[in-house]
Amino acid sequence: MSFEHVGGETVWQGRIATVRVERFRHDDGEVVTREVVQHPGAVVMLPFDGERIWFVKQPREAVGRDGFLELPAGKLDTDEDVLELAKRELREEAGKSAAGWQHLHSFHVSPGFTDERIHAYLATDLSDDPAEADEEERIEVVSEPLSRLDEVIRSCEDAKTLVTLLWFRAFVL
Repeated sequence: MSFEHVGGETVWQGRIATVRVERFRHDDGEVVTREVVQHPGAVVMLPFDGERIWFVKQPREAVGRDGFLELPAGKLDTDEDVLELAKRELREEAGKSAAGWQHLHSFHVSPGFTDERIHAYLATDLSDDPAEADEEERIEVVSEPLSRLDEVIRSCEDAKTLVTLLWFRAFVL
């Protein structure tokens, strides 16, 4: 089963994403049309000090939630180094820096309609290192003991956080 891209056009472009209508010809000759949300990708960090995992709570207006529990994360800019973004976002969102960095996994968020790919990192050997957050962000930093990991996973509604926590539990602990 193969296909080739045969055309497309941008129908909307915003600060975070671009929406395109793309056409693909499959090996049986049929041409299909797909709406594709193009996103530059993102990074998510699991800050772990050996006893606690550090999270952020922030409003997520798109889903109508005041305090959505998530791991710190950030959107890539064009040609930005993923690890450098992770380090900067950890400082800006959680007020931490890490001496140890381990790439856990990279994954597509929802490949049925978007090309967004997230790169997950484990951040260890933490120290306090606050940086100024984006002026539009309203972030509360919280931590949970490792002993509550299963409870946090059960209550998690954020895909990037859930995938990263499950990967951490399955392959790191």
